[in-house]
Amino acid sequence: MPYLVASDLPEQPAGERFRMLVERGGILPLPGAHNGMAGLQAKAAGFEALYLSGAAMTASMGLPDLGIITVDEVAFFIRQISRASGLPLLVDGDTGYGEALNVMHMVRSFEDAGAGAVHIEDQLLPKKCGHLNDKKLADAHDMAAKVAAAARARRHLYLIARTDAAASEGLDGAVARARLYIEAGADAIFPEALNTAEMFRTFAARMPGVPLLANMTEFGRTPFFTASEFQEMGYRMVIWPVSSLRVANKAQERLYTAIARDGGAHRMVEAMQTRAELYATIGLHDYEALDQSIVQTIIPEGMPQR
Repeated sequence: MPYLVASDLPEQPAGERFRMLVERGGILPLPGAHNGMAGLQAKAAGFEALYLSGAAMTASMGLPDLGIITVDEVAFFIRQISRASGLPLLVDGDTGYGEALNVMHMVRSFEDAGAGAVHIEDQLLPKKCGHLNDKKLADAHDMAAKVAAAARARRHLYLIARTDAAASEGLDGAVARARLYIEAGADAIFPEALNTAEMFRTFAARMPGVPLLANMTEFGRTPFFTASEFQEMGYRMVIWPVSSLRVANKAQERLYTAIARDGGAHRMVEAMQTRAELYATIGLHDYEALDQSIVQTIIPEGMPQR
């Protein structure tokens, strides 16, 4: 049912719902959703929570993932995905958009927009994708101060601290940072860009009792592992951050190539979501039923609808 109906909205804050999913045991799969439609489709596939990637957001805007966008721009994405899906959303908070006060503002803004969780990372601006080279790390104690500020500002938001230290400081450095961030108030740790199963297992063994998040991005440093394999290695959450955008972008590229080549999109119809499928996904008839002045839409029969 539409989000316009109050009885259909979750009563429990998104952060509390996210925490319950993590703490129930097993592993929580968090597919990336880069807009409201992706959120609806992920929910229809059975997922209970979602991830909003900074790289997917910026790429969808035609920008690189270098810490360029603002808190308000991210909040726009949070609102549409949370509103459309109703699912608790983990949001990429990059470096926190500044120092302690900026981090506190980010936390409150993300909560107000509907986020259930956020992760912040220990890079310096301009930050880079965690699987790229020559990342600049913040001082560990400066990062811990940001974590403490976020923990102080939140009302319910689940707080994950990401460390990019493995590439430059090794596992010892990453573990030391992770322990410091937990002491500062983080609920969980995201060790970024680990590149072997042994590294994943060793990190988990050295952080007993701490919920850990794994990043299963494509074209990065991490080999392909399944959710169950990450669970076996000691992880409680796994994200596929940019997968939905990569697939959507490739499909759009093929569409535009076909239109330029063929003078129209007629040869791409079989690859399209039909009008009927679109309306079912967004719940058009449910919205129409809320307002008796709207005549129920009848899907045209002029083209094949599958």
